[in-house]
Amino acid sequence: MTQLETAKRGEITEEMKFVAEREGIDLEKLRRSIAKGHTVIFRNVKHDWVKPVAVGSAVRVKVNVNIGTSRDIVDVKAEIEKVKTAVKYGADTIMDLSTGGNLDEIRRTIMHAVDVPIGTVPIYQAAEEMLAKGKAIIEMSEDDMWKAVEKHFRDGVDYTTIHVGVTREVVEKMKWTKRAVGMVSRGGTFLAAWILHWGEENPFYRDYDYLLELAKEYDVVLSLGDGLRPGGLPDAGDELQIAELYTLGRLVRRAREAGVQTMVEGPGHVPIDQIVAQVKLAKVATDNAPFYVLGPLVTDIFPGYDHVAAAIGGAIAALNGADFLCYVTPAEHLGLPDVEHVRQGVIAAKIAAHAVNLTRFEADFKKDYLMSLARGKLDWAEQFELSQDKDRFIEIRKKRPTKTEACSMCGDLCAIKLINDMLRKG
Repeated sequence: MTQLETAKRGEITEEMKFVAEREGIDLEKLRRSIAKGHTVIFRNVKHDWVKPVAVGSAVRVKVNVNIGTSRDIVDVKAEIEKVKTAVKYGADTIMDLSTGGNLDEIRRTIMHAVDVPIGTVPIYQAAEEMLAKGKAIIEMSEDDMWKAVEKHFRDGVDYTTIHVGVTREVVEKMKWTKRAVGMVSRGGTFLAAWILHWGEENPFYRDYDYLLELAKEYDVVLSLGDGLRPGGLPDAGDELQIAELYTLGRLVRRAREAGVQTMVEGPGHVPIDQIVAQVKLAKVATDNAPFYVLGPLVTDIFPGYDHVAAAIGGAIAALNGADFLCYVTPAEHLGLPDVEHVRQGVIAAKIAAHAVNLTRFEADFKKDYLMSLARGKLDWAEQFELSQDKDRFIEIRKKRPTKTEACSMCGDLCAIKLINDMLRKG
């Protein structure tokens, strides 16, 4: 049985126990949330070395990191270094979005490099295999698509993005709906192009029951992809995005009835004053399914700093109900990220998630409380221990030394030092 089916029966799994202990939450509360479909646990039955992670309303906001080769740059060692860097700095899950090289080997190598849950987008592999044969992506057969999905499930992938909501109906709407950026989802675009070429319905939508059967067999969490998410601020909240969202909401309910865990993916670029409304709409439309957002980015004109734009949007989204933040790196919209880009992207997303978590979980707030005490005492050793990025802490301290017990920003003029000295004298 799946985690969802077990929870509905009022029973507890080892994965639920693990998550509850790790999160420091009530086990029965977690079970009830899973039974409702409001929280999911990532743990494919084949992925027996993974440490389960939960996403949803009952637990902390989590952070996902996307890595993977491209057709231009295939360096598996570099991707493994990125994976390990991401986990070191706090990534809760990894998505392998590789599109170049031996995708089976890359995926399996990544899965064995770390013990966090792994997600994928199977249609990337189906598309790449067409290109490797010298064919066009639209020449994929339905069988090619399903084989890719089954292969990923069998390999032990814990969650997969399937763009089920890119239906023939919504693709037709694209013909007369103007967009500034068009369609930015790779997987969604592959399916949209296939639909337009063949005039057929999206196989994953038409044969959704079969997809549910496969997911149920391996207890894979279906991440219902937002193929029509806005790729620029002017497109946020348009008819295409909202039409797809309501389709996904219906599919969430069907999945729950079948005992399959699901979450829903959300927008990528949203003006800051629309984020709250978009998150709340998504939660209503999907009956509080775990909501997974890419950012959202709150401005489009700072390439090289999109991790900052995404962290701002991510914090607002999470405060208002988003459950899972996908990091964005400084390289977003510019090129394949390197290891340092991954580090910066993870830290930015973790700041956004933690800023919300500390308002909900006493243990998280305590870390900030202790850091405040350490700063009040100018206790640098304690500040180091509490720092989330110890490497950056040491780097700056070494580059900007001082002979005083304060930092080099103020030195002998340090407000904390001066008032503490005066109070001690008094």
